[in-house]
Order: sequence, then C-alpha cells, then structure tokens
Amino acid sequence: MRKLLAIGEALIDFIPEQTNVGIKDVTGFSPIVGGAPANVCGAFVKLGGAAELITQLGEDPFGEKIIEEFIRYKIGTSYVKRTSKANTALAFVALKNDGNREFSFYRNPSADMLLSGEEIREEWFKEGYALHFCSVSLGDFPMLEAHRQAIAYADKNGLLISFDPNLRRLLWGNDEALYKRVWEFIPQAHLLKISDEELEFLTGTTEMSKAKDQLLIGNVQMIVYTKGAEGAECYTRKDAGKALAQKVKAVDTTGAGDGFIGAFLYQLYHHGIGADELPRVTAKQMEAFLSFANSFSGLSVQKKGAIASYPTGDEMK
Repeated sequence: MRKLLAIGEALIDFIPEQTNVGIKDVTGFSPIVGGAPANVCGAFVKLGGAAELITQLGEDPFGEKIIEEFIRYKIGTSYVKRTSKANTALAFVALKNDGNREFSFYRNPSADMLLSGEEIREEWFKEGYALHFCSVSLGDFPMLEAHRQAIAYADKNGLLISFDPNLRRLLWGNDEALYKRVWEFIPQAHLLKISDEELEFLTGTTEMSKAKDQLLIGNVQMIVYTKGAEGAECYTRKDAGKALAQKVKAVDTTGAGDGFIGAFLYQLYHHGIGADELPRVTAKQMEAFLSFANSFSGLSVQKKGAIASYPTGDEMK
C-alpha cells in the first residue's frame, strides 16, 4: 500500500466548552490533537489508506498525547522526531454559534518549527503516493528547508504533490511575506486546494473563473476550490466539475477543510490517479470525488474536534 506523506505541524487544539464567546471569556477547554497536516493524515487513514506525518514534537506530555492519538488511529509515527529544545505547539480556539473559529497560537517557537532539511530522508518517499503540505510551517525557520527538501524528494520519486495554503494570517503578522511565500510554493504543487476565504487574498478576485488561469501555473494540474456550505468546485486545464454540499448543523468546523482534502486525496488514490493522471480526470469523476469529500466534511462538522470527528470508510458507505 503506497502512503500519503504530509509535512508540517502537529499540535494540541484546545476546544472551548462554551460557544459564542471569545477566547478571553472561555472558562474551560478540552485538548484535541490537531494541526492541518496531521488532520489530513487522519482523514486518509480513517478511510482505509496509510499515512505518515513528517514533523517534530516536544519531549513533553502534549507530544506524548499526539503520539498516542496517532497510534490509536494508525497514523504512522516513524517520521515523527522529538526534541527538548522547544515545546509542542498549542492552539486555543473559540467557537461561534455557526461553528466558525477564533485562534490564539502558542508557537514561538514550537518543536515542529525546528525540524531541519538535513533530517529529511529520501528513502521515506520511495513507496509514497502523495506529499501534502500547508503554509503554516513555511515561515523563516528551519521547517521551511525541511519542506523544500521533502518536495524535492517527492518530485524526484514521482509522488503527487498537494498544497493547501490554509492561510493563518495571524501567525505571520506580515501579509506581504505570507503572499510571497505561498506563491513561491504554488507552482511546485500538482494539486492546489484553496478556499473561498483565501481566493481574493491570493489572486485579487473573488471569482474563480477569473482566478483559475493565475493558479494553473508551473506544475499545477488541478485546483480544488472549497466554498463551505456552498459546496466545492474542481478545475483542470481541460475540464471542470462541481458538487453542492449537504445542509447540516455545524457544531465545530475545526479540521473540516483538512478532512475535505484528505477525503479528496483518498478518492484519487483509490481510483489510481497520480500526478500524471490529474489532467485526464473527467468532470464526472470530479463531481463524484467532490461529493464524497463534501459528505465527509458534512459528517465531521457535526462533532467537535478534527480526527476524532472524521467518519470511517464503513461509516461513509
């Protein structure tokens, strides 16, 4: 079984016990394992695939909690490093009544940020299916070079490279630096996942019909465009497809986008579609894959947390 590899942060999301109050007014939090790349691995594994996260955790109880959760859900831990130089990253979350969120990150620096390029090994990619990454770990710290090295090895070994910018502007504090860094990495991906909240920041327009030619550059062969409750769209240079989302009562949208792209990647894997086959995916296939991913996310947002809220392959049936 070929594996999904993801690189980036694994952290503890502290989910509030109350909704519709700001972080400063929350009186209690529950710790939940999260981090976008970790969540994508979780979705892929719960559907029946195999996945490994490339990251670094602190030698602290929160790092232990993440390792235990990975083992519980069968997410690979072989490429998870540990360090005493920094603690495991934490994120405190506040939820509005519609399930949307406010974040406060404790990551200055965190253990994942200190993973270096020299610690990435080419043999990890020999049996890989895809490499997935986001922008949270692309700042000016050692993890940036770890991403560059991982992408180089993934490309050399023929993996499908997937990029979800997953913008966290609060973490960067500098929109220009974030914009430039994301655009450095977009052309290196075969699959680009982008949300309606991110489109204008990255392209200057709110209309995908105008933005897609900007985004289909370099190695990019497919765009997956998510619009929350309005569903999702998919584009290649030759074709396009879309699928509406089911209307559900959202309890917590944490990890919903990660679950979506994890489920979409699993559909590509399940149907034997690698980087070279992406340009030939038909509109009918796009619609089926989007519909599956929409349903997956729709089920997940009805529960709190991320990986624990994701449905299994049997539940999706």
